[in-house]
Amino acid sequence: MRKLWLTFSQTATIALAVFFVVATLRPELLPWTKATQTVATVRETGAPAPAAGGSPGPWTLSTAAAKAMPSVVNVFTSKVVTAPRHPLLDDPLFRRFFGDEFDDEARQSSSLGSGVIVSPEGYILTNHHVVEKADEIEVALADGRNAKARLVGSDPETDLAVLKIDLTPLHPATFGHPEASRVGDVVLAIGNPFGVGQTVTMGIVSAVGRTHLGINTFENFIQTDAAINPGNSGGALVDAEGNLIGINTAIYSQNGGSMGIGFAIPASLAKQVMEQIIAEGGVTRGWIGVQIQDLTPELAESFRLGSTRGALVTQVMKGEPAERAGVKPGDVLVAVESKPVANASALLNLVAALKPGQKAQLTLLRNQRELQVTVQVGKRPQPGAS
Repeated sequence: MRKLWLTFSQTATIALAVFFVVATLRPELLPWTKATQTVATVRETGAPAPAAGGSPGPWTLSTAAAKAMPSVVNVFTSKVVTAPRHPLLDDPLFRRFFGDEFDDEARQSSSLGSGVIVSPEGYILTNHHVVEKADEIEVALADGRNAKARLVGSDPETDLAVLKIDLTPLHPATFGHPEASRVGDVVLAIGNPFGVGQTVTMGIVSAVGRTHLGINTFENFIQTDAAINPGNSGGALVDAEGNLIGINTAIYSQNGGSMGIGFAIPASLAKQVMEQIIAEGGVTRGWIGVQIQDLTPELAESFRLGSTRGALVTQVMKGEPAERAGVKPGDVLVAVESKPVANASALLNLVAALKPGQKAQLTLLRNQRELQVTVQVGKRPQPGAS
């Protein structure tokens, strides 16, 4: 037994001595040091370590940003603002003592926003409120070039405007498919917040089809939590492949900064408006001359209706198409040209899509009976028109 113990001790001593010598002089021969050295080499060279499943990392949106950023421009506007005239300025006694010192003074007001180049010909999409009443408009491109821009036309009811610059070459945005956007999709917002320069922020699609916000007449917003701040208006909302899916328009904020609730006009709607503005100088929409509201459960019950679908007519304007067709207050419009009306906003959009002068069939409920009337569509008045 003693001989066996001596043999084991000598063997263990020799093995430890060999291990010590190898570990000191040739550590690379040990299997676990090979793994450590491999990891260290990967980190030193900066190559992405493979993620679970074998896909490369780290995950990045730099390709999408690089694709979209050259299409986004900074928009600078200026206009002459005259302060309101004080009534005392018309008093002869006041003017005798103070002369013309307090006469109206015109001052230059400037603002900034963003825009998106959408064609090689130099057309730029932005917001109506960015360029409203501007005397001069200038854009700064991502490559450092500047150019004067002219206003081709605007549409206050969707808060969209089209500008034109005479520069080449340009990098127009690629239109995506906003109707395919889903809650949770990753998006980038690109613009010029606070005038600091072109900035990219990341978030997700928080909701789609947002309406009843009181921002525009025609609303169908994409909601996102990508940071949008003053100066981002008119900028691009792009998908993870760098395709344009929206024009950033508004934020919900109590202090003027981003609170994670921003709204963008879908690129498909912006494209339709842009094409009309370029072709006709403005947007023409259908009109039947009614005031409407959503059906609440209480209203549906009082009218003895089985659901809240449709739009309740609260007023029919005298001499307008709806009155001539026989529509009356209290009617519930449930379809336009066989297309169902979900609510008041849906009716507004369906009627606006009709061409002035065409005849359209309206389906309505009156005294629990379904009726169909034919209306000759008129032209929707411009905002502010009587």
